[in-house]
Amino acid sequence: MAELANCARCGNVFVKQLRDICHDCYKEEEAAFQKVYRFLMKRENRKATMMEIVEATGVDEMLIQKFIKEKRLLVSRFPNLGYPCERCGKKITAGSLCTECQNELKKELEMHDELEKRVEEIRKQQEKEKIHTYFSIDKHKR
Repeated sequence: MAELANCARCGNVFVKQLRDICHDCYKEEEAAFQKVYRFLMKRENRKATMMEIVEATGVDEMLIQKFIKEKRLLVSRFPNLGYPCERCGKKITAGSLCTECQNELKKELEMHDELEKRVEEIRKQQEKEKIHTYFSIDKHKR
């Protein structure tokens, strides 16, 4: 069943189906895609950088990055295209993090897991020591 939503680009209300943007904005994006694609299909423009494409077509860089992330513009055909890593800003062609940031995050997660294991071991040891401790209560003392 279709639902009403606000367009992510213009804010207008529309019936949401497959996209998070309204039909008018979708048409605009498609026109922008066609403009970029026609520019890149010319042999002399296939190695154009992101800034060269933006300057030549007038299409926003974020929209071109969206086309790359959606795999509508294949980096294998246009080698100078890419978008920034979400963590460090280095140019990447797939995913949201570069290889270095992925490896660094994996190491940090492994360190975190190791630290959690140590804390759990200390907690268990403290519980053991607590079990072997006896307390006496003097009922007659005030």
